[in-house]
Amino acid sequence: MSFVDRFGLWSEAQQLAARDVIAALEGGKLDVVRFSFPDQHGILRGKTLVAQEAVRALRSGVTITTTMYAKDTSHRTVFPVFTSGGGFSRPEMQGAADVLMVADPTTFKVLPWAPNTGWLLCDTYFQSGVPVPFDTRQLFRKTLANLNEAGYGLMTGLEVECHVFKVAQHHMRPEDAGQPGQPGMPPDVELMSHGYQYLTELRYDAVDSVMELVRKTTQQLDLPLRSLEVEFGPSQFEFTFAPGDALKTADDMILFRNAVKQVCRREGFHATFMCRPRIPNVVSSGWHLHQSLRRLADGSNAFVPTEAGQDLSPVGRHYLGGLLAHACGATALSTPTLNGYKRYRPYSLAPDRAIWGRDNRGVMLRVLGGVGDSATRIENRVGEPAANPYLYFASQVLSGMDGIARGLDPGPSADAPYETPAANLPHTLTEALGCLREDTVLSEGLGAGFVDYFCHIKEAEIARFNLEVSEWEQREYFELF
Repeated sequence: MSFVDRFGLWSEAQQLAARDVIAALEGGKLDVVRFSFPDQHGILRGKTLVAQEAVRALRSGVTITTTMYAKDTSHRTVFPVFTSGGGFSRPEMQGAADVLMVADPTTFKVLPWAPNTGWLLCDTYFQSGVPVPFDTRQLFRKTLANLNEAGYGLMTGLEVECHVFKVAQHHMRPEDAGQPGQPGMPPDVELMSHGYQYLTELRYDAVDSVMELVRKTTQQLDLPLRSLEVEFGPSQFEFTFAPGDALKTADDMILFRNAVKQVCRREGFHATFMCRPRIPNVVSSGWHLHQSLRRLADGSNAFVPTEAGQDLSPVGRHYLGGLLAHACGATALSTPTLNGYKRYRPYSLAPDRAIWGRDNRGVMLRVLGGVGDSATRIENRVGEPAANPYLYFASQVLSGMDGIARGLDPGPSADAPYETPAANLPHTLTEALGCLREDTVLSEGLGAGFVDYFCHIKEAEIARFNLEVSEWEQREYFELF
C-alpha cells in the first residue's frame, strides 16, 4: 500500500486528479516532473524526477531533508540539526532526517517555459503520516478548516507589484558565488523604463516584450490574470488577478512569483519581488490583498451590507475590527523581510498606522463596495510582495475571526489617513516579531511552537544584518569621526 493510501492523505478530488496526472505522464509527452513545496519563506524547493519515476512517486512521496525547514533567507541552517530533536523539539527531525513531499495532484501544471516539464505542488509529512508542523501550506489549510466550521470560506484577490530589469552582468565568476549566510553577488541591471509616467500607454508599449512574456506564461498556467500595468516607479509593474478560493489564490501566488522570475531570467531579464531594491529613484512595491467571507450555506458574500449608508455588514465590520486589533502582530507575516519596512512611509500610498477608510489609498484597510454590491471587500494594503502567502492569509483569517467572535467595532472611517491618531505599524522587523510574540490570538492560532520557530529564523536574519557595516554608516561616520 502506498504512503498516500496508507494514511488517507488525498481527497476524492485529488484521487481523480491523480488519474489525469498519471495519464499525462504515461502519454510520453513529459520527460521530467518537478516536485516542489513552498518553504517557510514561500520559496519553492524540491526535486526533479524523470517521468516514469514520477508516476511511482505520486503516491509514495519524494524524500527531502528536514534541514529545508531550518534555513533563513540566505539558505543558512540556523537550527542545531544534530542535537536532540534536531533543534526543533521534534525527534523526527534530529540528524537532518528525511520527510516526504506528497504531491497535490490538483495543482499539476505543464511548465510552458521548460521543455517537456511537469510541475506539482507538494505538502510535507513525517514517515508516520503526520504533517510537518512547519509546513505553512498545511498550517493555512488547518486555519481554513476552522473558518469553514464557522460557516465561512475565504475569498481573496491579488494585486501584486514587482520590478523587472534588463540584466547587464550576471556576476557568475567563482568569487561571486557566496556561501550560506552570505548570498552570492546579485546581477547588475539596467532599467526597462524610467518611471514616473504612471499608466501611460507610451511606457507600456516600451515594455511590451516583458508584459507579453508574463501574460503568455501566466495564462498558459491557467492563472486568473486580469490586468498588466506600468506602475509608478522605474521598471516597476503591477499585475492583478480575479478573486477566488483562498487556498488556490495562495498557490497561484507561489506559482506566479516563481514563473515570472524563471521566464524573465531565461530571456535576459531580472524580476524581483523584493519590496524596495537598492536602485536610484526606486519606488517600493506592495502586495494588496483583497478579501471577503463567503457563506458556505448559500455562497453569498457575508460582507455585503443591507442598509443604506453602511460600508459593510455587521460581520464585515467585526472582521475589519479584528484586522485592526491584530494589525501589529500580523505585520511580521505580511512583511517578513527587513527590507519591507522601508515601505511604510507617510504620504506614500503605503500605510504607516492601523486604520481603515472608505476607498482611501492612504489607509491600511481600504473598504470597497456597498449595498447590493456582491464584490464588497476589504483591501489590506500592508503586505510586501515577498511575503509567504499562506502565512499572510492565515494572519487575516485569525485576526478577522477573532473580531467576529468578540464583536469588535472598527470605529469611523479615517479620511485623513496620515493624521488620524491610531496605533503605528511596526517600524522594523524586530518590532514586528515582538508584536507577533505578544499577540495571543495569532500565537494560539498558528501554534506557539510555530511562532517561536518563525521568530527564531527571522531573528537569525536580523542578527546577520546587524553585523554588517552599511554604506550609510560608512558615509555617516568614516570621515566625521
